[in-house]
Amino acid sequence: MFEMSVEYTDAPPTRPESTAADQMPCPYCGHLLPKDAQSCDRCDWKRGATETAEGKASDAVAVILSIIPGLGHIYKGHKLAGFLWMAGAIPVGIFVLLAAVASAGFGIGLFFFYLIAVMLHAYAV
Repeated sequence: MFEMSVEYTDAPPTRPESTAADQMPCPYCGHLLPKDAQSCDRCDWKRGATETAEGKASDAVAVILSIIPGLGHIYKGHKLAGFLWMAGAIPVGIFVLLAAVASAGFGIGLFFFYLIAVMLHAYAV
């Protein structure tokens, strides 16, 4: 019949519990981590660099564009290298023409080695 309620005023304040909005699951093991975690303490997951909306240049497109030497490099953003490959095609072309004249046309095949080198370099960078 007589109710009594006691309130503790000098107790330490309770820590606010983290909500689901403050946490994220680890992509590998599912362990709950803080939203800004850079790695998981239970597995080997590490946060990678964020991807841009534009994505990155396609290697296959760069190789196809390298049929014109240097264009694949320019497509991937390597403008100086692209212009150097283009400029290098002129002396290579002159050498190939001289080799073609000297070898009854077989020297034309040398230009394909140059194109393959340009394509491989455009793919690798």
